[in-house]
Amino acid sequence: MAVTTILVVEDEAAIRDMLNFTLSSAGFEVIEAANAEQAWQMLNTSVPDCLLLDWMLPGVTGVSLAERIRNHARFAKMPIIMLTARGEENDQVQGFEAGADDYVVKPFSPKALVARVKALLRRNQSESSSEVVVQGDLTLDLASYRFTVAGEEVKLGPTEFKLMKLFMSNPNRVYSRLQLLDRVWGESVVVEDRTVDVHIRRLRKILEPVNQAEVIQTVRGAGYRFGTL
Repeated sequence: MAVTTILVVEDEAAIRDMLNFTLSSAGFEVIEAANAEQAWQMLNTSVPDCLLLDWMLPGVTGVSLAERIRNHARFAKMPIIMLTARGEENDQVQGFEAGADDYVVKPFSPKALVARVKALLRRNQSESSSEVVVQGDLTLDLASYRFTVAGEEVKLGPTEFKLMKLFMSNPNRVYSRLQLLDRVWGESVVVEDRTVDVHIRRLRKILEPVNQAEVIQTVRGAGYRFGTL
């Protein structure tokens, strides 16, 4: 059985040691980087199964590294969990918009962190390897992890990709925020409702340049649905 690898990017040695112990005890293989430059070199050597990324790194910040990672297709399936002491809503929005799939505020429970890592990995592994979903000009290819609009590729982060898969597989169905949290993030993960709104805004922002932002529709008092233009 293949070992699941977690890359921990954290400048504080004590926190790195704690994360290494916690994740190793849960059966993960842990590799470490103390800054963004070291992490980037490791990522270009091999792609881990998940990335735990501190925001406040010396030099290049974790947010900047996340943005750089999301600009490369080879990292499209790699989940990113942002670890930070910055817990304000605007900070969380910035982290999600940079490409993070989850946002954990310090101090955090090691057991809860392991649960969130496992939930993210389950989401990735549950994707079909052969399914292609088509709605109008939009095509979602799960085998190649590509999303195209009228033949033009549009890059999506892992969470946005999973949202589009759910929406496009169930057109015109209205999903509440709670339903989206359960289906996209997983029932075992505790995430605030506003996390859904952040990702919906990010998804619409990604779709704006190809004139498809309106396919993600808000249903007042109910939630969101997908409808072709």
